[in-house]
Amino acid sequence: MAAAVRSRRVLATAAAVAALAVAVVLSLAVGARPIAPSVVFDALLHGAGRSGEGDVVLELRLPRTLIAVLVGAALAVAGTALQGITRNPIADPGILGISQGASVGVVLAIAFAGVHTLSGYVWFAFAGAAAASVAVYAIASSGRGGATPVKLALGGAAINALLLSLTTGVLTTKAAALDEFRFWQAGSVAGRDAVIVAQTWPFLLAGLALVVAVARGLDALALGEDVAKGLGQRVALVRVAAGAGATVLTGAAVAAAGPIAFVGLAVPHIVRALVGADHRWLLPMAALVGPVMLLAADVAGRIVFPPGEVPAGVMTALIGVPFLVALVRRKAVPA
Repeated sequence: MAAAVRSRRVLATAAAVAALAVAVVLSLAVGARPIAPSVVFDALLHGAGRSGEGDVVLELRLPRTLIAVLVGAALAVAGTALQGITRNPIADPGILGISQGASVGVVLAIAFAGVHTLSGYVWFAFAGAAAASVAVYAIASSGRGGATPVKLALGGAAINALLLSLTTGVLTTKAAALDEFRFWQAGSVAGRDAVIVAQTWPFLLAGLALVVAVARGLDALALGEDVAKGLGQRVALVRVAAGAGATVLTGAAVAAAGPIAFVGLAVPHIVRALVGADHRWLLPMAALVGPVMLLAADVAGRIVFPPGEVPAGVMTALIGVPFLVALVRRKAVPA
């Protein structure tokens, strides 16, 4: 039985790697100017040369693809960690208010601190995401029963509404900030360059390391807090480490690409169906499937209304809303 489960997990992982490779090639080849896969591989292996198409691949589409891979992995792993520490099947950075907190941080940086680069406002994104996380957990943990899944979801909805109002209030009084924020708020990987890739990946690696370090603790926490303590797990440390990792991942992803919804919600359920509930398999699989989903959404956005593009954040929402409705219909969310 154990051998069969392991074989299924290995096969699923191999399939995810293959799907990611295909998604990367499509991201490099598909667009307003279609480029043959042979030209894509030639540009990657030998440089642009004299080919204008090679320049498009290396200078425009390659950074965009790398950002989509990093952001998709970050949001998927963050969602998996949040669902693990809250034991809530609808937890994700957007629903729990963490993405909106990061958005508020970026808005304040643009409007009042005069910050207009990722290296500058990523710290504001982290601060906003952390503040939102603490606020949601504080609301949910007050009163009887502690931080139940329903209370966390309600607390997240309340903080989301508050932060959205704050964002709107700032932007209505700062026209220049509104112009810059409007493009960023849609959630997109278009127009990002290699500098953003270099600035983003260290934060994503740090967040991933924090979450992976407590993978066994997340497995134990899934059995209940009392059982986890009985198994020798330091529950508070597991929650703090996983929550901090999810916050760092979300802050960096939102700073790089804007608030992209539903990747953190949908991917954990997909990978759980593929490899089971063991977080030692869940987290790496989420890091593979998340980029596939975001790359697919980005490629679809390029071809829906050519020659224009629909931002990836809009496409993931179009995919995610039906998924959320189906999830609510099929699953009972514990109180």
